[in-house]
Amino acid sequence: MDKKQQRYIIGILSDRGYITQDDVVRIASFGETSGLSLVKILLNFGYISRKDYQKCLLEEGYDFKDVRLEETDLEVMMQMDLKTVDRDLILPLRIEDDYLVIAVADPTATADFLLIEEKYGRPVKVLLASDLDILWLGHKLLGEKYVKKAVFELLNRDPESSALVTFTKTQLIIIFSVIALVTASLFLSFINTTIIINILMSSFFLVAIAFKLFLALTGSRLELFQAVSKKELKKVKKEDLPVFTIQLPVYREDKLIKKLIWNLQSLDYPREKLDIKLLIEEDDDKTLNAVRDLDFPAIFEVVVVPFHMPKTKPKACNYGLYFSRGEYLTIYDAEDVPDQDQLRKVAIMFKKLPKNYICIQCALNYFNRNENFLTRMFTLEYSYWFDYMLPGLSTLDIPVPLGGTSNHFKFDSLMELGGWDPFNVTEDADLGIRAFAKGYKIALVNSTTYEEANNEPFNWIRQRSRWIKGYMQTYLVHMRNPSKLIEKIGWKGFLGFNFFIGATPVTFLIYPLLLLLFICYLVFDLEDIRTIFPDWVLYISMFNLAIGNMLIIYVNMIAVFKRRYYELILFSILNPFYWLMHSIAAYKGLWQLITKPFYWEKTDHGLSKVQMNRDTKPEAI
Repeated sequence: MDKKQQRYIIGILSDRGYITQDDVVRIASFGETSGLSLVKILLNFGYISRKDYQKCLLEEGYDFKDVRLEETDLEVMMQMDLKTVDRDLILPLRIEDDYLVIAVADPTATADFLLIEEKYGRPVKVLLASDLDILWLGHKLLGEKYVKKAVFELLNRDPESSALVTFTKTQLIIIFSVIALVTASLFLSFINTTIIINILMSSFFLVAIAFKLFLALTGSRLELFQAVSKKELKKVKKEDLPVFTIQLPVYREDKLIKKLIWNLQSLDYPREKLDIKLLIEEDDDKTLNAVRDLDFPAIFEVVVVPFHMPKTKPKACNYGLYFSRGEYLTIYDAEDVPDQDQLRKVAIMFKKLPKNYICIQCALNYFNRNENFLTRMFTLEYSYWFDYMLPGLSTLDIPVPLGGTSNHFKFDSLMELGGWDPFNVTEDADLGIRAFAKGYKIALVNSTTYEEANNEPFNWIRQRSRWIKGYMQTYLVHMRNPSKLIEKIGWKGFLGFNFFIGATPVTFLIYPLLLLLFICYLVFDLEDIRTIFPDWVLYISMFNLAIGNMLIIYVNMIAVFKRRYYELILFSILNPFYWLMHSIAAYKGLWQLITKPFYWEKTDHGLSKVQMNRDTKPEAI
């Protein structure tokens, strides 16, 4: 950072009361250790808002240009690496009258101008522009190399782990052979075939539910996850904490930007040790303008993700990796409210764990749990999933499907794995399996991130159908070569993977069929049903269905105890109705798996009328 430039800009801002003398000292120290430009530090680390920065420069006689409308020469621009543009906020645009026209966010960065003049061999003509416009134009025109890596890195490195191909030839042969065999069997012996199918479906349903109960009971014995005590938190010094990257992938979340900043400001972590990236799609002008219009300082850097299919969250996260500085990296959604000390706990836990631990997963739960029926059922589901199921999987050394947010990674190990699969719509679950197959372990820590539970049925269906489709994708990818998978994760991991990842969508698909048959048998005295299914077959099916529902109700009931959500316990009785919603989502997900497997169905956020209050936040486990 040029000290003359620093004194000039800092002097103006200090004289006008935008920053304090303490801020001046912190900015100078941070600039020397981070290598970031002054304007980057000012605008992205909570010192001054963009509106005040622009107002200050306008009063000094500078004039801002809209560089998105300027003429550009790609050949000239490509001589500058995008990472340098992103760091310094200086973008060469074109040659004009023997001058190099450059867009800058800081018109006083004379030392940087001299370096560019030396690089291009000609004097520069400076256009002052918003940092957001420079980033948008720079990433749009120069980001092709990085966005292609974001999309194809895993495919090129490990094609068998990519979900680009949904069904392999072998899998299609098996599927159509089974369909042909069943069809032929129905034609030759309709009654016996339907009896066998019914018994297999109902038995599979019961076994899958019983396995989840076993996992929940195993996980219930862990009173805490891997714990970090308050004493350990007090001992850690700020200077010993690592740089922590937080990725915030958003799309059309303009209404949540202010809330997002409030949540981030509540984190108990040194500001200079945070590397927060707001990942905005190139065509998302709403969110970009919401950032532009903020009337208070932001504490994140904007990374504009260039257009490239598939348009998915994991592709955006992969792109953000190339501009990240942290030793550790996590992902939060726009509406997430993590525990204030979560990052500190994770940093301490990583130091305590063996080197083969690649990820620490925090629990997820909901702050609007009592809003309506859907939010209550969603809370019950997440409570048993993160407080019981995942600890059970971890205890039994079975692959853990990661949650979509608050999974904290070692950055270097994440890059070694090739990041996320951009073609998989549950990229988190897939990454958990791939990490386990490489010999990495996943820990769970006593910290919670609170989210907004989906409170609208159609929005819930969109979200859940994507999740179930992603589980189908993940299962198909990793079952391309079952013997190889067994070799990687062992028999115990293989069986756990099949009954947890594979069985979950299957149980949702067969549940309404079993329920329909059961209702028809109870309500209607149909001779046809008795002919096809003798009483002894129906008794087996009804037993499996009834016991299966009772077990899942029981799992939901025990879910309330760790968090003391006792008011939800009776709602667990309604779980059969909630499962029917899962079945609707599962059939929608199956259809999309066949017709548009990479389609990322957008979930709307910010619909809840309940706001998170940290003072009344439920106690974390």
